[in-house]
Amino acid sequence: MSKFTDFNNKLGMKITKMVGSMGAAYLFAVIALISLPAAITSGNVIVIVSWVAQTFLQLVLLSIIMVGQGVQSQASDARTEKMLQHISRDNDRIIKELNDLLCKK
Repeated sequence: MSKFTDFNNKLGMKITKMVGSMGAAYLFAVIALISLPAAITSGNVIVIVSWVAQTFLQLVLLSIIMVGQGVQSQASDARTEKMLQHISRDNDRIIKELNDLLCKK
C-alpha cells in the first residue's frame, strides 16, 4: 500500500472509532437538542418532523448503531473462537483415536 492509502486507512479507523462511541452519541444528542426549540416554536409540522428525522435520528442513531455493531462483532468473534476451540479439541480426539486404532493393528 502507498503511504497515502495507509494514512487514509488509519485516519478512517480513528474517525470511525470516535464517531462510533456512546460519547459521540451523547455529544450529537446535545448538538441536536440545541436546535429543537427553534423547530418547536416554528409551529410547522414539517419542520418538526424534519428535525426529528434529519437532525436527531441521523446524528444520534448513527453512533448508537455503530456501537451496537461493535458489540455484535465482539460477540460473534467470541462465538467463533469458542467453536474453533471445540473443533480443535474434536480434531485432537479423532487423531488420537485413529492413532490408537493404527497402533492396535
